[in-house]
Amino acid sequence: MGAIPFELRFAAYGGRMPTDIVQQADRAAESPSMIGEDLIIAGNVTSNGDLHVDGHIQGDVRCGSLVLGETSQIEGNVVADEVVIRGRLIGSVRGLRVTLQSTSHVEGDLVHKSLAMEQGAYFDGKSSCSDDPLPASKTAAVEEPSAKPPPTTERRELRSDKSTKAFIRSLPESRKA
Repeated sequence: MGAIPFELRFAAYGGRMPTDIVQQADRAAESPSMIGEDLIIAGNVTSNGDLHVDGHIQGDVRCGSLVLGETSQIEGNVVADEVVIRGRLIGSVRGLRVTLQSTSHVEGDLVHKSLAMEQGAYFDGKSSCSDDPLPASKTAAVEEPSAKPPPTTERRELRSDKSTKAFIRSLPESRKA
C-alpha cells in the first residue's frame, strides 16, 4: 500500500492543518540548526535562526544566535545577536552579547555591546564596546575591526635576502654614572 498523497491528507482535515502538526512545526522553528562534530564546511554559513556548531567551518557565519561547542573550529568572521564560544575561533566577532567560556580559544577582534569572559578563556585580540556592533544589514560584508597594514617594501627586501644568516641588533651602550 502506497503513501497517501498530501492533498488527500490535507483535505481530510477540512483544508486545515491539525494543531499538533502546527505545534510540532513551531517547536522545530525554535530549535537550533546543528553542525555536527564530523562535519567540515568550506564556505559561508547564513541562518535567520539559532545555530549550534560542533564541527569545523572555514568561512563567515551570520545568524541570530550562535553557540560554538567545545569541539568547534571556525576560521572566519562571525556576526550574530548572541555569541557563546566554548571552542576555537580564528576571526572577528560582532555581536550584541558575546560570551567566552572557560574552554574557548579566540584569536581575533571582538565588537560587542556586552562581553562576558570566564576564567580560563583564551583571547588574543582587541575588544571594542559599541552601542550598535552589528552591521546595518546582515548581508553586509564583515570587515575586520582593525585591518593589519601590508608589509613595507623594506621588510620584503629583508625577507627575500637569503644571504643573511642571523639577525644582529646593536643596542646603545648604557652610560655608567
